[in-house]
Amino acid sequence: MKDQLMDMLESRKDEIIEIRRHLHENPELSFKEEKTAQYILEFYKGKDVEVQSNVGNGYGIVVTIKGGKSGKNIGLRADFDALPIVEETDVPFKSKTEGVMHACGHDGHTAYLLVLADCLIQLKNEIPGTIKIIHQHAEEVPPGGAKSIVESGILDDLDHVFGIHLLPLGPTGTVGYHAGYSFNGRAYMKLKVQGRGGHGSSPHLANDAIVAGAHFVTAVQTIISRRLSPFENGVITIGSFDGKGTFNVIKDSVELEGDIRYMTDETKEKIEKEVKRLAGGLEEEFGVTCELTYETDYPPLYNDPELTAKVAEYLNNANDKDIKEVKEFPAMAPSEDFAYYAEKFPSCFFYIACTPKGEKDPYFNHHPKFDIDEDALLVAAKAVGTVVCGFYELD
Repeated sequence: MKDQLMDMLESRKDEIIEIRRHLHENPELSFKEEKTAQYILEFYKGKDVEVQSNVGNGYGIVVTIKGGKSGKNIGLRADFDALPIVEETDVPFKSKTEGVMHACGHDGHTAYLLVLADCLIQLKNEIPGTIKIIHQHAEEVPPGGAKSIVESGILDDLDHVFGIHLLPLGPTGTVGYHAGYSFNGRAYMKLKVQGRGGHGSSPHLANDAIVAGAHFVTAVQTIISRRLSPFENGVITIGSFDGKGTFNVIKDSVELEGDIRYMTDETKEKIEKEVKRLAGGLEEEFGVTCELTYETDYPPLYNDPELTAKVAEYLNNANDKDIKEVKEFPAMAPSEDFAYYAEKFPSCFFYIACTPKGEKDPYFNHHPKFDIDEDALLVAAKAVGTVVCGFYELD
């Protein structure tokens, strides 16, 4: 079956690219992917599968491929939302939607999985188990789509979930993996510092919120440098400080917003505790009042070590002309809501290198000039297909 599946995928390479280009031209933002969902549903129309739409808190779609034999059940996931970015690439299939772009590769994720799923449908009598194809909405914007799909219960019968991400971290043909904690978790912080406004000439009659807020910006960085072990990963970024006013007026209040990243649940708890402690200390030290909003977005993504070792083994034994190198990748600093599947089931999320040919310093995901080598789409389909065949021992 494996050879048959690989031949089928090769014969449909141009179709995968065509689907990717259509999706790239017609991107939709998280929770607004109505037409993209319609396109996906249309693809499965008339096929011998169960299709469930509007799964979770948006346009999620789950397609159930019931194999001809009993066995374990797995999920294959791809996301399909885009980003609020003005595209700056020079390609003939550039985004037609102003200010929206597939700058993270989700168009490619969806394209490869649609064709792979169709091939698996045609071969389903050979599959000893059930495969659920998870077309997920809203990966980019918390609370995301994954959490709600997991909570819906529609995946409760799964044993494992697999997924990939296109990343320009090597030449096409390279497939990467990482066991254990692999993507950062993420939290959002907003702090309103309320002081007392006044005249710039008489600070003693006021209580300057900017001074208190500026102190917090500096102090919060000591959480990383003085509260975390040198062997722990954590990042706190204050990305917004809304303190604009008039040059000779002491600000009455300021608002700060921050992005927080961590690689383990233990580090997450430490950072949250210290942020809250510093906000409380600001009130004591400066006599201001603080209103803190602290929201956990995505958990750290943990790749099951045993399953990941099997994935690496399947890929290393692929003996396929398009899968040229399989190597361990480092842990990634960004966040991924695939982490919710990995919390529920032993899972593996691995990486497909897609650096455009001739590029020595490619633009990374989320950049207005982000692009991929479209040959990587077939690599993605083959790599995930290889894992499916390896898992089910379909030679």
